[in-house]
Amino acid sequence: MSLFSKRSELLKPSPTLALANKARELKEAGHDVISLTVGEPDWPSFQVACDAGIEAIRSGFTKYTAAHGIPELRAEIAKQTSDDLGLSYTAGQVIVAPGAKFVIYGLLQMILNEGDEVIIPSPYWVSYPTMAEMAGGRPVIVTCEEQEKFLMTPEQLEKAITPKTKALILCSPSNPTGLLYTAEQLKALATVLKKHPHIWVLSDDIYNKLVFPNASLKKNSHGFLMAPHLLQVAPELRDQVVCINGASKTYSMTGWRAGWALGQDKLMKLMADYLSQTTSNLSSPTQKAVLAALQKGDAELASSIDKLTVKKDWYKSQLESLKKISFVAPEGAFYFWMNFKKCLGQSVEFKGAERKLLSTKDIAEVLLEKYFLALVPGEEFGAPGFARISYAATQSDLQKSVDRLLAFERELQ
Repeated sequence: MSLFSKRSELLKPSPTLALANKARELKEAGHDVISLTVGEPDWPSFQVACDAGIEAIRSGFTKYTAAHGIPELRAEIAKQTSDDLGLSYTAGQVIVAPGAKFVIYGLLQMILNEGDEVIIPSPYWVSYPTMAEMAGGRPVIVTCEEQEKFLMTPEQLEKAITPKTKALILCSPSNPTGLLYTAEQLKALATVLKKHPHIWVLSDDIYNKLVFPNASLKKNSHGFLMAPHLLQVAPELRDQVVCINGASKTYSMTGWRAGWALGQDKLMKLMADYLSQTTSNLSSPTQKAVLAALQKGDAELASSIDKLTVKKDWYKSQLESLKKISFVAPEGAFYFWMNFKKCLGQSVEFKGAERKLLSTKDIAEVLLEKYFLALVPGEEFGAPGFARISYAATQSDLQKSVDRLLAFERELQ
């Protein structure tokens, strides 16, 4: 009898964190490593959030709260999401938890039975398939083509649905591509979903406010452009759709670990009970910090988006100097989706021998260990031939990354 569960055999380490750790080790060994792996803002957590967190600690707000979050935070999340989507959510339809990542994991635990299928468009965030497997589900990967901007078409969705389909995971703007679904594209997906009321839609909205000026985007009541949302074009799906978000990206609070979900009453009650038996409440001071970010963080958010837009435009202009490596310009988030297909099959000198590059994993290894540039290969996102670069970094590091990619290109033979 094995000492470990069968479920443990499904567990895979996060490739982005693994690559970040490898980059860190090389840096500690004295190398000038540029790591563009982890999806983390390079600007500080908002001052209003930090001040509220410190005040919570000083005032003794450090004890247990309700497992699914303090009422005032859930009420604020419900209010802002209601305004954003044109629907009406109550605090009772909100749960707050330690990170949007754990929210998705918990939701899959609550909705999947053994063998249920989860449709996941590719390129996908690296953790989606593993989390589905750990909940007993089977990931059904839908490969989205470059000519469709790596977005799933209604025809692909319809074809992927079977009697075992239980959930669909959507992320817009996408991690890893930075591209987003238009309102019209979401309407087309909604037409398919309306025919299948047994399918849950987990809408990962973590980047929905980190979008760039575009004539097709609308502003919310706080004056921020937002990615179009499935419930804005098909509010009748609200009992099927779970909205997932958090403070990590929008308010640069990755280490604070704050995520939330809004959905139909019964599922949110199950999630609240699940939290009570697993994590208990999100850190009490963090809850006060997030509340302050939501209520008072608009000025800092506007400044962050402005700076990110400038950085995106500048980095795009620098990447255009590449000859064999191409990219798609992001519409949101802080990633460039890089196409390395023209580099495959070519060779470089590596560790004293000629190394033929047969995959983007090979390319990523060479870039990290020879050029000291860390990025995430597309295999981890279900898209071989591509790689993700996070440009939430200093301009100096981004310039170095372009210089090293150019040097890599020159060596290819």
